[in-house]
Amino acid sequence: MSKAITYASLKRFNLIMGVLHLIQGLLMLGFALFIERIADFRIPILSYFLTFDESQMRLVTDPGQIGELPFGAAVSIFLFLSALAHFIIVSPWGNPIYNRDLSKGINRFRWYEYALSSSIMIVLIALLFGVYDIGALVAIFAANAAMNLFGLDMEEINQYTKKINWKPFIFGTIAGLAPWVVIVLYGFGNADPSEVPWFVYAIVGSYFVFFNLFPINMILQYKKIGKWENYLYGERGYIILSLVAKSVLAWLAFAGVMQP
Repeated sequence: MSKAITYASLKRFNLIMGVLHLIQGLLMLGFALFIERIADFRIPILSYFLTFDESQMRLVTDPGQIGELPFGAAVSIFLFLSALAHFIIVSPWGNPIYNRDLSKGINRFRWYEYALSSSIMIVLIALLFGVYDIGALVAIFAANAAMNLFGLDMEEINQYTKKINWKPFIFGTIAGLAPWVVIVLYGFGNADPSEVPWFVYAIVGSYFVFFNLFPINMILQYKKIGKWENYLYGERGYIILSLVAKSVLAWLAFAGVMQP
């Protein structure tokens, strides 16, 4: 018989997950710095400006590079953010808030951390797919962050309702799909499918799986199906999904650094 999930067991679980995220972040940062010295893999960040073309006598958009991103080192950032969130949860300050929120069917730490870490992750994936425009990257970050903040709204609103209000869930799904429309258009728009690198298919396929597992976990929580009748069971599910999804996508994205 499996052990009951308690606040104390979740505290230990969060500590373990924080350590695992931290170790992966340190490993990835070390590998990235080593590769940077060999290959100097940096991705340009572009912006588009209106300029007057005298030959055409009209305004045209002119791309200009505004910076470069050391991609390998950047990938480790969302792993460090996840580790930090877990350590805050187990801290003397954060743990009482965490436990009090769980008793209400909420975990605000989760959604704020996801809004930052997963948004950085999807921006890095977008860069790997050729989305270099700073405007598009900002919009992708904002849309993905909004998806996660709708998740927080879902939990906060439904603690006061007898009938479940699914609007935040629906709106969040729409916001979360938008960045992937852009990414797929860039990644597969005019490409010969046989020429698309393997890691591109791996990232899209992996993210599609995880994109669906997170909302499924939420649906099972609110439908109170089986073990998910206990909110703490769904909370542990989120923690496991977060570690697996970020680990898989981080190392797949990092594999793109080593591509020609």
